[in-house]
Order: sequence, then structure tokens, then C-alpha cells
Amino acid sequence: MAHYIKLNVTAKIFFFIFRFIYCGRIDLEKLQGPDILKLLIAVDDLGIQTLTNHIQEHLIKNQHEFLQQNPIGILEAAYQNGTFTELLNLSLKKICDEPEILFSSDKFISLKPSLLELLFKRDDLMIDEIIIWESLIKWCLAQHSIISQDPRQWNNEEITIMERTIHKFISLIRFNHISSENFGIRVYPFKEIMPKDLVNNIILFHMTQNKKLNVDERPPRRSKCKLDSVIINQNYISIFANWIYRKEKISGYVPYNFQLLFRASRNGDTAEAFHKECDNKGATLVIIKINNSDQIVGGYNPLSWDTSGWKSTYDSFIFSFKNKNDFTSTKVSYSNGDQYSIGCHSINGPFFGGSWGDLILYQSIWYSEPNKKDNCSYPKIDIPIGSFKADDYEVFQVVKI
Repeated sequence: MAHYIKLNVTAKIFFFIFRFIYCGRIDLEKLQGPDILKLLIAVDDLGIQTLTNHIQEHLIKNQHEFLQQNPIGILEAAYQNGTFTELLNLSLKKICDEPEILFSSDKFISLKPSLLELLFKRDDLMIDEIIIWESLIKWCLAQHSIISQDPRQWNNEEITIMERTIHKFISLIRFNHISSENFGIRVYPFKEIMPKDLVNNIILFHMTQNKKLNVDERPPRRSKCKLDSVIINQNYISIFANWIYRKEKISGYVPYNFQLLFRASRNGDTAEAFHKECDNKGATLVIIKINNSDQIVGGYNPLSWDTSGWKSTYDSFIFSFKNKNDFTSTKVSYSNGDQYSIGCHSINGPFFGGSWGDLILYQSIWYSEPNKKDNCSYPKIDIPIGSFKADDYEVFQVVKI
């Protein structure tokens, strides 16, 4: 029995396919991005695997502008065809890095459920969880245009319809990373289409602020954190976030924003300047570039800087990147919780541990004396012992998203 494949292609695309079949040649440089994508789909339908791989490779290497400007169309085409793995991964990365491209598009409500599910499973989707929830509600309502957008107006039949529509996506929403205010205002009104146990657990979690009641242990999705630093780049952020989050295995999740408060070269390398910009700002991260070295050191203070004296905490830490370009050289040391964990004194800048400190700043000179008997707040790491100068140092306010 003969088999026929119906190709929905223009004469121009058909010519390129015909020429390849009979001449073994194809000149992709003569085609623009949209036509190359159409050609790729057509040759895939014909099962010409060698040509499929060649066109996909050409599209990725030579049509960067087209790929960047059309991630939604490429995502849909790649997902539908199933064999365009590289294109699919490329378009997914683009949308995860810049989700507003999709979530603000009119095309969002027409996405297939399976593609929506694929996106919501991503850990690197750089968007607030409440936006994902509201986008899901918008998508569900678009599938049933006759249903009111106001859940208070739904009858029992409409509640059942919406419950069935949203059911497979509910487990993909990380409700524990939606604030209590947003939950109350923007999620709770839709409680009738959510599992009752889930709603009750979230309410209890927000009422008690007891993390042990939170059975969903998934961390926040990757934060779209813009870093203003002359010392480090974006690649450091996930490491710091995981140390703050106390995760042993470093992942790409960043549930914090790092907002620059102070830079010595900008604000002045004095204790007075430090306290002026950094006091009473909550948790902060201090990053120091050691003079004439590739080493970066610093510390995290989960409490506020001020001039009230010594503070105790188990959650502060000091760290070192022996080589700033080699992340395998990192070391972190958490406080033992003693009364000298953090020093808040008007004559000093950042002060971590003991009277002489595991890491302190005094009159523009940094000191680390972990061998002194009264310096035992942090286990010793490879911060230079004695005194050293810094090319610059920065202090970032750490804000939980």
C-alpha cells in the first residue's frame, strides 16, 4: 500500500527539498529564519534525518536574531515535532530567562496543556510564583470563555469545570513561595477549585510561620537578580544563596535579591561611611577583594549592623574564594553561635567573631586572627591570617523574595 505525506509548504520551500533529494545540495544562506524553520518542519515530516540535523544546527548557529525574537513560535514548533531537541532547549532557556516574553503575550492562553505543564515544572523559570498562579488562572478561564472571571459568580457546574481544568497544574504551583498577603488576596478567592487539604495547610503555615508545617520542600525558582558589583559577577549569586539557605548541594535557585548598599571606593573606606549606609538594613553580605590577589573573602550577617555591641547567631558565616575564577576553591564557615558572632562597633566596619575577629575591618585594614584564644566564632578557613588590604569591598542587603 502506498503512503502519502501531505506537505503544507510553499513552492520556494518545496524547491529546496526537491533540489536536495535529486542533487544532494542545499543552500540555507539564501533563506531567512522563518523559511528555514518551515523547511526544517517539512524535512522532518519527510523523515530526512540527516538534513533535519543539518538545518537545525544551521538555524541555531546562524539565525540568532530570529531565534531571540521568536521564542514562542519556535517553542511551539519544536515541542510539537518532538525531534528538535536543541531548538526546544534553546527556546525554553530563552523563555525561562525572560518569561515576560511568554507570560505577557496573547499567545500564552493558547498554549497546549502539555507545554504549559512542561514550563511550570521548570526550576529555572525566572518569575514570581504569584505571577505563575495568576497566569494559570487566566489560561484556565480562556479555555472556557463563557465562565465569569469573578469566582464569586460561579455556579456549581462552573466550579466543577474549572476544578477539572486546573487540577493537573495545582501540584506544579509552589504555594509556599507566595506571600501570605498575595495568598489571601490573589489565591484564596479560588479556594473552591483547589484541594481543601492544600488550602488548609497553606493557611496554617502562614498563621504559624512554622516551616515544619510546610510539606512542600521545593525551593524557590531561580531569581532574576540583577547584581551591581565591581568585584563579582552573576555566577556567584547562586552559591551565596545556597549558603544562606543552608543547602549542602549548590543549585541554581536564588530566593533572594542582593541590593548594593555600600562600596568602599564609592562611599568612602571609613567606619562612619559603612555605618551610615548599612546600619539597620537587616541581613547583609560583605564581599572583599584582597589586594594583589585573585582571592575574594567576606561574610554574611543575618542580623542588622548597628553600634550596639556583640550579637549572637548561628546563621552568620564567613567565606573564601581562594581563586575568584575557580569555584571549586570555595570554603564557607558558619558561626558556632557564641556571643561574638557579629561585632557592631562604631569604630569598626564589618566585624565577624572575637575581639580581634575572624574577619574585621579597622581603619581601612582587614584583620583575621582565628588562632587567638578568644576568636572561636568561626572554624578556620583560608582567609589570610594577620592583616591585609583590600582593593575594594561591597555590602549587599539580602532581601528574601
